[in-house]
Amino acid sequence: MSKTSPLILITNDDGFYAPGIQALTEVAKEFGRVLKIAPDKPQSGMGHAITINNTLRIEKMPNQDLMGAYQCTGTPVDCVKIALDVILEGEKPDLIISGINHGSNASINVIYSGTMSAAMEGYIEGVPSIGFSLLDHAQEADFSAAQSYARQIIKMALEKGEGNFCLNVNVPKLPEEMIRGIKFCRQAHAKWVEEFDKRQDPSGKDYYWLTGHFAPFEEHQEDTDLFALRNGYVSIVPVSYDLTNYTTLEQISAWID
Repeated sequence: MSKTSPLILITNDDGFYAPGIQALTEVAKEFGRVLKIAPDKPQSGMGHAITINNTLRIEKMPNQDLMGAYQCTGTPVDCVKIALDVILEGEKPDLIISGINHGSNASINVIYSGTMSAAMEGYIEGVPSIGFSLLDHAQEADFSAAQSYARQIIKMALEKGEGNFCLNVNVPKLPEEMIRGIKFCRQAHAKWVEEFDKRQDPSGKDYYWLTGHFAPFEEHQEDTDLFALRNGYVSIVPVSYDLTNYTTLEQISAWID
């Protein structure tokens, strides 16, 4: 990575004006040139969705002491794609950072996360990328601890990072003085148990509202992100887009004689 004035691309899934991206942008500016591009509206739960059958627009915004700032009508992944291909005209950033997300992206949440999909898109394009999340959904959430740890992690990534990588960083909802440090760990096994609340609109037609609860399966496994977060640590999980189940691949290879 560049050792002088690195170029950092920043995005999120909560929207251009979300408090989390404002907090992360302030940290990113300490390290070099910053290009900000974010959706023009919240895009939580979009995963790796891209815009195919609709127009995609970007609007240049007041630059906020940045290299550039843009709103995009698309998804978080759209933001990364159009930034790399159109705004930067093929110039690769030194680092892509996404967040700070309002709410956890630990465990299985990484699959649904627009925040992490934006980071993953950077990784696919060969750019080291990090997604940051704070375990607090409140609009008035205190991002000061998350900023402090984002500063440490960005510094380590720029100074010590080798090759390409994608990191999923989650910060517990605690004052900074109560956070016990950083844990490098694996993604915990868990799932969402969905429920659909059936309701009726004013015309009497049925509609459904998705609800449910989070079901962890490895509550006592000390090497997981959920264990780290429950015990007051910032969790860092290296993630990849290779979804191959190698154990199953070996097993099914025996199906054909």
